[in-house]
Order: sequence, then structure tokens, then C-alpha cells
Amino acid sequence: MTTTLALESGYWSSLGRGVGAIILYALVGLALMLIGFFAVDLTTPGSLRGMVARGLPNAVIVSAAGMISMAFIVVLAIYASAGKLSEGLIAAAIYGLVGILAQVISVRVIEFVFGIDIGAVLKNPEFSTEALMVAAAHFALGLVVAVAIL
Repeated sequence: MTTTLALESGYWSSLGRGVGAIILYALVGLALMLIGFFAVDLTTPGSLRGMVARGLPNAVIVSAAGMISMAFIVVLAIYASAGKLSEGLIAAAIYGLVGILAQVISVRVIEFVFGIDIGAVLKNPEFSTEALMVAAAHFALGLVVAVAIL
């Protein structure tokens, strides 16, 4: 007795399109997260990349929050595209770039209003609660931008 696996017509092409979409969105998401990281790096005193590489806790916390907030934006751009790959990729890229700009400016304003010396906070080898405030600002602004996409 043999068992035959019955697949719907077009199954493999649909699967291929899905795998292709995953790869393309992952590349756009990665590019946006890197651009976002370097935008934060450029607007903070010192080398954020170097501070993260040295394992400075405040730099790691702030950077991680920035990455998570960028992921929110990309995820909601994908969701809002309703399965249309080309529109979703374009929307994710544009919303991501606008989100990066909005975050960098907004977080710097929050740091100024609260009197946070972000350079000193990031360079501090000890955990600082101010890093949580800046991380929360990144996280919150990522949510705001992401939901604005809908």
C-alpha cells in the first residue's frame, strides 16, 4: 500500500513566494535596524558601537531598545501592507526611515527635558536608571510610530 501526499495546485509557488517575502523583509528589517543604530551612534557622544562591544550596560540597554522599537515599525509596516509584497517592502523602508528620524529627534528632546547627559550615561560602566528612561523613550516612540502606520 502506498500513501500519496496530495497538495493543492500552486502550493510550491505559494511557498516559494512566502520564503522570498521572509528573506526580503528580513533584509529590509536588518538594514533599518543598522541604519537606526548608526543614526543613534552619530547623535550620541562617543562611539556607541565601541561601548556596546565593551559591554557597557547602559549602552547595551539603549541600543537594544532602539532595535526593538525599529522592529515594531517594520512589523506594523508589513502588517499594514496586507500581503502585498512590493508595497509592504516600500512601506517598511519609508516608514522605517521616517521612524528613525522621529526617534532620534524625540529621544534627544526627552534627554534634554529630563537633563540626561546621554554621553556620560552610556560611558558609565555601572548600570544607570537614566538608561532605562532613554530605553523606554525609544521603546515608546517605536510603538507610537508603528501604530501610526495603521
